[in-house]
This record gives sequence, C-alpha cells and structure tokens, in this order.
Amino acid sequence: MYKAKIKVTLRKSILDPQGKAVEHSIQSLGYKNVKDTRIGKFIELEIDSNSEVEAKKIIDEVCNKLLANPIMEDYEFEITSLTGTGK
Repeated sequence: MYKAKIKVTLRKSILDPQGKAVEHSIQSLGYKNVKDTRIGKFIELEIDSNSEVEAKKIIDEVCNKLLANPIMEDYEFEITSLTGTGK
C-alpha cells in the first residue's frame, strides 16, 4: 500500500486570475512584499499495489487522464510506502 501526495499547478505560461485575486487581497491586508501568487490543487490518495513502480505508473495515468489538464497544468508527486517495507 502506498500513499501519494500530488501537486497540480498551472504552467508558468498560463495566466492565473485566481492567484492574482488572492495576491491583491493579501497586499490589501498590508503585505506588499507578497508577489507572484499562484493557486493549485493538492490531492492525497492511497494505492493498493504490490510495487512502487506499479503505484507510480497508476499515479501518472490518473494525473494525465483526470487530475491535471496536460495542456495547461503540470503535476508532481511524492510517494511513500504505508507498509514500512518499501514494497
């Protein structure tokens, strides 16, 4: 069993209006030194798999098919074993 922590973000070349709105709000609170705010998604999931290689393959497929729009978004993930054996 593995746990995946996935971060999906807009590519740097894509305008992030939500990030700009949040940045403006933060600055209106007096934090003028906050710059280049971007908004993304964070997803955690568990994968019942016998190998880390298989679990990583599943994560890549799920991200490419569902969690991230490959045209506009990038993703990265970290995976850890929940069994403590490294399987």
